[in-house]
Amino acid sequence: MTTPRERLEAVGNQIPPLIALIVLWMLLWGEFSWLNLLVGLVVGIVVTVAFYLVPVQLSGRVHPLHTVVFFVRLIVDIVRASVDVSWLAVKPRLVTSNAILEIRLRTRSDLILTWTAVATSIVPGSIVVEIDRESSILYLHVLNMQSAGDIEQFRRRVLDTERRIVRGFGSHEDVERMRGVLPANRLSARRSGKELS
Repeated sequence: MTTPRERLEAVGNQIPPLIALIVLWMLLWGEFSWLNLLVGLVVGIVVTVAFYLVPVQLSGRVHPLHTVVFFVRLIVDIVRASVDVSWLAVKPRLVTSNAILEIRLRTRSDLILTWTAVATSIVPGSIVVEIDRESSILYLHVLNMQSAGDIEQFRRRVLDTERRIVRGFGSHEDVERMRGVLPANRLSARRSGKELS
């Protein structure tokens, strides 16, 4: 049995896809008219009812500073990876060693899992080939993995991307779960400090 509040939340979670379908319908017709809007609404309702998807729980939380940090770092990663992949393409003696990596994320949110997969895939040199939603695992095909150090460095980059997404958009529970996780550079600095002492 569901409570009235849960039913209301389920309906509320269907509103963003419904609005997106209406906008898509209007774009397909190329003009705004009240008839197109009405037909788009009907088509959107039919699609969301006939092809019902499990609703993605939105956190309802956006932290502006961490959101800017995430997008700036994503742009930097895209530019840097584009240069690296371009160099691989024109390198005189190309010897690459590609890998399929399994990376277990620390959050259990479908939304964070999806955003991490998308943010990782749009950076040249890696692509998500499979997602294990139940265990929050990404399987990625990655270019030019020459050593165990390269693999570990890539794994830390993906987990850092997840951490930045959680800090920008994650729920309070996700933020609390990530609170004890250090970013890769601080983690490696702390490890080397322990080894020296």
